[in-house]
Amino acid sequence: MPTRPCWVEIRTRSLEDNYRFLVSLAAGQAELLAIVKANAYGHSLELCAPAVVRAGALWLGVTSVEEGVAARAVCSEARILVIGGVFAGQGQALVEHGLTAVAWQLGHLDELESAARASGVQPAGFPVHLEIDTGMSRQGTSVESLGPILARLGPASPLKLEGVMTHLFAADELDGAVTEAQLGRLDKALGRITDAGLIPDWLNVGNSAALLSGKVEQIAALAGRHGMKAMLRPGLALYGLAPEFEPEEPEGLGKARAALQPVLSWKTEVVGVRTIPAGAVVGYNGTFVATEPMRLALLAVGYGDGLDRRLGNNFSLLVRGERAPIVGRISMDQTVLDVTEIAGVEAGDEVVILGAQGAETISAFDHAEAAATIPWEVFTRIAARVQRVAV
Repeated sequence: MPTRPCWVEIRTRSLEDNYRFLVSLAAGQAELLAIVKANAYGHSLELCAPAVVRAGALWLGVTSVEEGVAARAVCSEARILVIGGVFAGQGQALVEHGLTAVAWQLGHLDELESAARASGVQPAGFPVHLEIDTGMSRQGTSVESLGPILARLGPASPLKLEGVMTHLFAADELDGAVTEAQLGRLDKALGRITDAGLIPDWLNVGNSAALLSGKVEQIAALAGRHGMKAMLRPGLALYGLAPEFEPEEPEGLGKARAALQPVLSWKTEVVGVRTIPAGAVVGYNGTFVATEPMRLALLAVGYGDGLDRRLGNNFSLLVRGERAPIVGRISMDQTVLDVTEIAGVEAGDEVVILGAQGAETISAFDHAEAAATIPWEVFTRIAARVQRVAV
């Protein structure tokens, strides 16, 4: 049956083009791991994972084993890296679905070894990637705590140390001081790993900001010094947005912004139009009061769909190619626009929440600025009940 008119359009061809553009920036110096975690940043894992594989991606990055299983269902051949670790009882699913875990504590190795042995995996037959904490204090083992972990990855273990990774948490700071310190700590950790007789294949370092700011050569050189190949893992840039940098943008970023194509558009429709007199209140708690007669359009979208409630009385959406202010508080399932100055608005008119209409565009950065958040959250908060459609 027809669904409520609130949907997201996904341009998979744009996603493929973005991946190929990012590969060109890597210039043969690094492999790219396409980040499709959190339902492909809210864009739809089911649509986006196969698209980047079609574009040439050999690796996909997800947060959890559950996401990995879902990715495997639509991408039978890709390598799938589970970045968020493995929890008790998940090891068997990792082995069964051919997923690769990121580990950084002994409990992870316990779970993985147990599952691998139960499945008859031979020594060094099950790949694992080790995360090093180089300063973010989030996940990963410190350089000083490497010893017991490396001791577990000897010849008798069914686990093979295939990769090492870290997260550059300030790659969007152009002076690079924090990143330089992180890479120094990582270099020290890699020295300890090779001293233990372990030579992983992959050094997995750097996100979209690292790739777009030209860190590829530096990361590749670090990998090469330790007999490894470099890998970067773009996320936001895959979906058509370049991160913002502080205090200024790196050289060449303007070209990248022009090349990257937004993948997602979020739309709804006008449900109905009404006229209200001066003095009428709009929405919960009467936060908007009409100072003159107005025409209002009711929309089939609300905070239950992921439209941030803080946008009430503070943002505009696009209808008939023009910006129409949101008036009153955003409800769970509905939003009201002031269309007094836009001629001819009627029920059934398409409204763009995020994307382009005519000469006007609303970006995830626009949403983020108005709601005091970041584009990543704007995308990922779009609710599951909002249908994703490939166009």
